Amino acid sequence: MNKRYQKMAYITMLAAQAIVISVMERWIPAPFTFAPGAKLGLGNLISIIAIFTLPPKDSIKVIGLRLFVSTFLSGTFSTFLYSFSGTVLSYLVMLGAKQLGPRKVSIIGISTLGGICHNIGQLLVFALIAKSWTVLNYLPILAFSGILSGFLVGITGNFLLKKIRILHIYHEEVLTEWGAP
Repeated sequence: MNKRYQKMAYITMLAAQAIVISVMERWIPAPFTFAPGAKLGLGNLISIIAIFTLPPKDSIKVIGLRLFVSTFLSGTFSTFLYSFSGTVLSYLVMLGAKQLGPRKVSIIGISTLGGICHNIGQLLVFALIAKSWTVLNYLPILAFSGILSGFLVGITGNFLLKKIRILHIYHEEVLTEWGAP
């Protein structure tokens, strides 16, 4: 199989994993009782892997496929709006933070930023729909859950990225720069 098809298979595999994780996560009872509606964000694990193993033009495909298919399978239009805003903001901030390099921010830090920004994006859309900025009072609670889940996803992603080299399908320079063996 040539490199092009390997990359396409890798993108599809990551997207499928993210979709399955996202759909299964909806069956898990909310772990953050102090933050109604907050989830672990386990699908973001695949986003971290995509960001660190693929160039941006390909990692956005993984994240876009996850967003559209998982919303189609078990969501509504409002679910899509909230997920889209959180996902886009989170993705852009994680890509920007990654540009700072491993000496300034870790994979765990990037994941934590992604968790926080996902919640901020969702709250901003909710504030626009509700036509009230008072919903942003919920931000400290969601930020805490975003920090916690982003940290846990980052630890797991850091571990998996160190193991992923055996696949030989990744953006070589990225993993080398970020210290994967």
